[in-house]
Amino acid sequence: MRMSNFGYLVRRGVGSVFRNAMMSIASFCVLLVSLLLIGLSVLVAMDINIVLSNIAEKNEIEVYVSGEITSEELSHISDAISNNPNTMSGGVVFYSKEEAWADQKAKMPDMEQLFEYLDQNPMPHTFRVTVNDISRISDTAEEFATIEGVEKVTAPYDFASALVNIRATLAVIAGALLVIMVVTSVIIIYNAIRSSVFARAKEINIMKVVGATNSFVKVPFFIEGMFIGIAAGAASWALTKVIYEALIQLFEDDITIWRIFGLVNIVQFDSITWYLLAANCVLGALLGAIGTIISTGKYVRV
Repeated sequence: MRMSNFGYLVRRGVGSVFRNAMMSIASFCVLLVSLLLIGLSVLVAMDINIVLSNIAEKNEIEVYVSGEITSEELSHISDAISNNPNTMSGGVVFYSKEEAWADQKAKMPDMEQLFEYLDQNPMPHTFRVTVNDISRISDTAEEFATIEGVEKVTAPYDFASALVNIRATLAVIAGALLVIMVVTSVIIIYNAIRSSVFARAKEINIMKVVGATNSFVKVPFFIEGMFIGIAAGAASWALTKVIYEALIQLFEDDITIWRIFGLVNIVQFDSITWYLLAANCVLGALLGAIGTIISTGKYVRV
């Protein structure tokens, strides 16, 4: 196809957006709402994943060291824990028996005289370990238990399992909603463009009678769908920014409460604004183009 013909078809496709204003507005609104919901859903899903990660970081494996032990043995245990593949970098905190005993005394000042009758410190040395992958917390705890000198290992097994299940469930729900919104958008824009094709059936028949090819007939509709999709993508990006930042502001007004639930370091819109704009426009163009291809493929005959 010559560039002059292609330029003509592009102008014709863009012009048909304004000539068929009602159909274009309907398609635009459908895509706008769909892309808005998709964008907000993706941002919320990212924030939920961050929140779950923040909560997961607060769940530690506690490794208790048995009886009397030398500094060399403690160093060996510390190295073995730190070198475990699932141990978070900088996630090992040593809590000595002396610190534990002092804290215990501070918590029970009324029993200070009773503590004086004890010949030795009954508290164990403890390593508090934060893991990278909470889904492997059970296997990691078992590996720590095999280290020589370790007496006992405790971990929040039930909570970790629940957190992993929540993540998996939310991932399935988010994926299903995304697929439903994309399919719904394609179907609605397909119907809108099909109506536009049907309304211009006489014009299309004339074009084919004078020798127009299928491509020559379809390209303007294809450009029309992409143009509407890009416009809807840009508009949905702007609305997403307004709504998301308003929601963030609500949380930031009383961030202390939300910190308890791990709602910190959530996604800031400015950090992904250009990526989201590009994704919205590309997705809008794809949805518009796919709806156009399906509708014209069925109703435009050779």
